[in-house]
Amino acid sequence: MGVVRTDESRRSEIEEFRRMLLSCSAAVLKVTTEDDSNHRRVTAANRNEHAVDQKLVCVTSGVSFLGIAIVKQLLIRGYAVRIIVDNQEDIVRLREIENTGEIEGSTRATTNNNLIGVVVAKFDDRRSLIEAFDGCCAVFHTTAFIDPSGLSGYSKSMAEIEARAAENVAEACAATPSVRNYVLTSSLLACIWRDGSNGSLPTVVDHNSWSDESFCSSKKLWYALGKLKAEQVSWRIAKEKGLKLTTICSGLITGPRYFCTNPSSTIAYLKGGKDMYAHGLLATVDVNKLADAHVKVYEEMHKTGGGRYVCFDNVIGSPDEVQRLEQETGVHINTSSHDATFRFELSNRKLDRLMSQTHRCMNVC
Repeated sequence: MGVVRTDESRRSEIEEFRRMLLSCSAAVLKVTTEDDSNHRRVTAANRNEHAVDQKLVCVTSGVSFLGIAIVKQLLIRGYAVRIIVDNQEDIVRLREIENTGEIEGSTRATTNNNLIGVVVAKFDDRRSLIEAFDGCCAVFHTTAFIDPSGLSGYSKSMAEIEARAAENVAEACAATPSVRNYVLTSSLLACIWRDGSNGSLPTVVDHNSWSDESFCSSKKLWYALGKLKAEQVSWRIAKEKGLKLTTICSGLITGPRYFCTNPSSTIAYLKGGKDMYAHGLLATVDVNKLADAHVKVYEEMHKTGGGRYVCFDNVIGSPDEVQRLEQETGVHINTSSHDATFRFELSNRKLDRLMSQTHRCMNVC
């Protein structure tokens, strides 16, 4: 996430969003733009309808593949969702879906908790974010945005853009009275990149581990730097403003059609892949598991108030696994000089405990 979207990837994501809508038989899409005459009336109505049961939540970049997966998990659990997009092209295509009648049959049976609202807001415009968040009890920020410079790769300047976007979202959450909880999608890369030349680093890498900003800069690991700075500024604002925050540090996102439509983010993540593999830190996570984790940790916030989690479901541990990943991503990872004796151990025990507790509760209930 957080990279330039090509026309092809945008079309693919919109098509994936349409499929998600069709799979959720009781979902209704409502597209709202700033120039709609009823925009403020609709926003106020949503606030009044959902303030009591706290079922209206906001997902930024909700038509990205991770955003779509999160929206689907929220709908399954009975939430109403307001999606933020930041460009007119997405709005035009979503209006086409709204007007086709493909999901009209489900409209009659729907309730307020099955509503999907779509609004436009800019990540560099804090006021527009506050207006978009108004009436929502929680915000999921998946950190996907369009680079206004039109850069094709993830550069140092994009790391700064991502950090500023996260800062604006966190400030907007803190300034919006209805928003009680904020869930930020971070990255495992914000945990693993540290200078281990003196051999003093702990062998376990978990939710307490942080990458080193100077190390990321010196190695030109700009994607890792962007995720690190975005998470750091979010935690600073949360502590200063009393905002409940949870961050999820995910491995490389995988899933059907993900790599072919998100080549830039995959390439950016895998910069340094050779060292990640050598140290046992190259991990992946299925997009649907990651989306499920987002909703589970959000619901846990009502009890704990927030926290940091590491999320992955597979550590690449053999040349055969590397080869399969290379075939899927088209990115070469040199493993010729490394064996499978890893220096570090990745741990997501904190998240595993939460997920297992949730499943046990569901089985008992």
